[in-house]
This record gives sequence, C-alpha cells and structure tokens, in this order.
Amino acid sequence: MVQLNKLLAFIMALSILNSCKYAWTSRRVWWFTATARTKARFSRTFLGSFWLGLSNLLSIAILAIVYGTVFKVADFNAYVLYLGTGLVLWNSLSMAIGSSPTLFEGNAQHIHNTNLHPIFYSLEEWAFQVQTFLQSLFLVLLALSYYEHRIFLHLITACWLPLFNFLVFLFWLPLLVCLLGARFRDLYQLVPILMQLMFLLSPILFKKQALGALQWTADFNPVYRVLSILRHSLSSGQVLWHQSFVMLVINGIGLWVALVWLNRERGKLPFLI
Repeated sequence: MVQLNKLLAFIMALSILNSCKYAWTSRRVWWFTATARTKARFSRTFLGSFWLGLSNLLSIAILAIVYGTVFKVADFNAYVLYLGTGLVLWNSLSMAIGSSPTLFEGNAQHIHNTNLHPIFYSLEEWAFQVQTFLQSLFLVLLALSYYEHRIFLHLITACWLPLFNFLVFLFWLPLLVCLLGARFRDLYQLVPILMQLMFLLSPILFKKQALGALQWTADFNPVYRVLSILRHSLSSGQVLWHQSFVMLVINGIGLWVALVWLNRERGKLPFLI
C-alpha cells in the first residue's frame, strides 16, 4: 500500500512537471494569442487600450467623491490613494474570476478537435488578464502619482513579492473556478453574485475598521488578503513580509492543487463541455 501511494505521488508529480514543461515551451504561442485578443478588443478605437485605465480612473474619481463625502474622510488625498489602488486590483481579480467558469466551454470546439493540453487555454486567459491588468495599473498609478509622488518607486522597490503573489493568485484561483464550472453549470450564475457580495464585504471602498465586529471576514477572505498586501506596498513602500510569505505558501498549495486537478480532469473535459 505504501509503495502504491509512492507510485501515485510520483506519477502525479511527473504529470505536473510535464504540464509546467508544456507551459514553458508553448509560452510564445499563448502569450501571442492573448496579445492578439487584447489588440482585437480595441480595434478601430482612437484611444485603444488606454480605455482600460480611463474606465478605472472614471470609477475611482466618482467613487472617491461620493464615498469620501459619505464617510466624511479627514484626509481626502490618502483616501483617493487607498480607493484607487484597491479598486484597480479588485477589478482585475473580479474580471479574471468572473470570466473563468465559461473558459473551457468557450474553447469547447478547440478542446474537442485538437490535442492541445487544456493548460494552454488557462494560460492564454491568464496572459490576457495580466496584460489588461498591467495596462490599467500603469495609467491609474500615473494619475495617483499626483497624490503619492513615490508610488512608482514603491512599485519597483517594495512590490516585487506582493506583485508576484498577486499574479500567481490570478492564475490558480480562476483555474480552480473554471474546472468547477466545467462540472457544475450553476457556477455561471453563482460566481458573479458571490463576487458582488465579496466586494461589498471587502474593505475596498472603506477602511477595515469600519466593519466593526465583522473584521474577521476580511482576514479570512483570500481575494482581499492578496489585494491588501499589494495595496499596502504600493501606498506605503513597505513590504508586509510575514503576510507575503504566508500568501506565497498559499499560492504554492493552490497552484499544486489546481494543476493536479487539471491533469486528472484532462481526459474528461471533452465530455463535460
């Protein structure tokens, strides 16, 4: 029995290693197709991908004025920085998770007719979301530099580990959701509702202290945790080392689970979508 468990563990590790090898060797392809999607998204528009940042800036401006007035914030500049960084990070996470339940169904024709490893489609979607996030982040940070002149310096000096955690999280959690979505169609309707509720309960528009007795909900919210660590580094130029390393471990476990599950479901996917 022990030998059988060791053999299964070895086979599982080998399948994950092969998936990682395939992801690396095909990196030019899935990055190119994601780039083509980004270009096609804004074809025949005058501002092109700048719309990504502009839409976020418009939301930040309106919400900062409204909620700054509602909450009667004492330091409006600090609140704009807090809200702006939180909102651009949340929008990227929300978009990636919200679109993930239909990922494999949207590529059903390719999955049925080609022999590509299904990790290709999740990597292509991840690359598309990363490109969208980085373009939007740059323009938002450019605007927020009016309130915090060192924000780009913070990005370079203090955000490398939190940003890495954020990007890894942006891959494995949507992958888990799309694997669940392939089996349970109810997720198509459930995920947008959950994301909306999570947004309202997460300290994005308000400080964590405003939750009062419900502050524990933010502590156990993994989406908010990965967001808050990066937001803190962007705003203050300091790294929350303990929380960042805890998130790194969580990312490692989440990535392992997602890849194991993907390899197990690989042969079943054509029959599920």
